[in-house]
Amino acid sequence: MDELYFVTHYDELQKSLGFTSEALKILIISLWNKGWIRCYHGVDNELDPDSVDFEKQFDKYHYLASKEGLTAHNSR
Repeated sequence: MDELYFVTHYDELQKSLGFTSEALKILIISLWNKGWIRCYHGVDNELDPDSVDFEKQFDKYHYLASKEGLTAHNSR
């Protein structure tokens, strides 16, 4: 979650974390399903949750930790 304090593109996340594409996709979907991240097209265009397509677009998005995600992360 530390990498998601600011809007961060998928490529930057993958480089920073060193995860395979499939592992990072699984992690992103898990965080999304918990409501812990938000998804963006560009740095300032938050996507409507119904328009997010992780099957085809997950590596094109930018991500940001949600308030709920930061709360869960910081309470550990």
